[in-house]
Amino acid sequence: MSEPVLPPKLPEKPRRRTGTIVGVVIAAVVVIVAAVIIVVNVAKPDSSSAAGTQASDAKPQTVSIGVTDASQPYWKIYTELAKKKYNVTVKLVNFSDYSQPNPALKQKQTDLNEFQHIEFLADYNVKSGDDLQPIGPTAIYPLPLYSLKYQDPSDLPANAQVAIPNDAINEARGLLVLQSAGLLELKDGGSPFSTTADITSSKVKITTLDAAQTARALQSGSVVAAIVNKNYATDAGLPKSDIIAKDDPTDPSAQAYVNAFVARAEDKDNKLYQKLAALYLDPQVKKSVEQVNGGDAVFSDLTAKQLQDLLKKTEQQEKAALK
Repeated sequence: MSEPVLPPKLPEKPRRRTGTIVGVVIAAVVVIVAAVIIVVNVAKPDSSSAAGTQASDAKPQTVSIGVTDASQPYWKIYTELAKKKYNVTVKLVNFSDYSQPNPALKQKQTDLNEFQHIEFLADYNVKSGDDLQPIGPTAIYPLPLYSLKYQDPSDLPANAQVAIPNDAINEARGLLVLQSAGLLELKDGGSPFSTTADITSSKVKITTLDAAQTARALQSGSVVAAIVNKNYATDAGLPKSDIIAKDDPTDPSAQAYVNAFVARAEDKDNKLYQKLAALYLDPQVKKSVEQVNGGDAVFSDLTAKQLQDLLKKTEQQEKAALK
């Protein structure tokens, strides 16, 4: 059997230079994409990088804030955030009692302060003729009655010595706490402007002291119970378990006890100051505040305008009470 005749062998096709062509195409695409990115970034910076640039490129500034609790850990977090976000060095000016920060702010010894609630600010403005303004809220804190010996207000012996703050607003608020605890009664049910002169009956003896001294009086044994503002209670190391009565910061009537950052009237619209006020409500700061205060802080979302309207209303009530 004869072998089949095979067709003539065709010449090999030339190999395509696919690798080179693909490489050229990819390189061209990379160049084009890079050019587009550069153009877009020049025309409209990415928002995430813009935030970082804003802080690093901002002009360094120093802002002084009057406080009464500078040693608390949340202020360290706050000052670090102010530097990181706004390139602002926050200088904390600590005062030993509540009578000092507002005059210091008025006299431009500080740029802002953060230590007081709206009721306190209204009382200061009315009595001093000043016009300091709140620019951002922080939180409402309960006003507690502490005792190292007794577990309930009803356990206090007759005529026991009880200390309350002697500044007008915290005195009134302290009296209202004692009234709600069944320890005394106030004329007409009491008000945010009540004084010891409004006590109509009492099971205990009231001693008025500077707010910074009530914790010391309690710990020394000169009184068996004391109204102690939160910052002073924290500084004194008074545990939450020693609280035997307190008011309710979530009650609508407590709204005027919201604490705030405060500025001079001419600075109330200062954008940087407003940013610094808002920074107190940063989650990192809030977490630390809550830890220090045992979860008792009730943070506020009132706007600066709402705070200023609340201040105006409270000032009118203060003036009417003084007539």
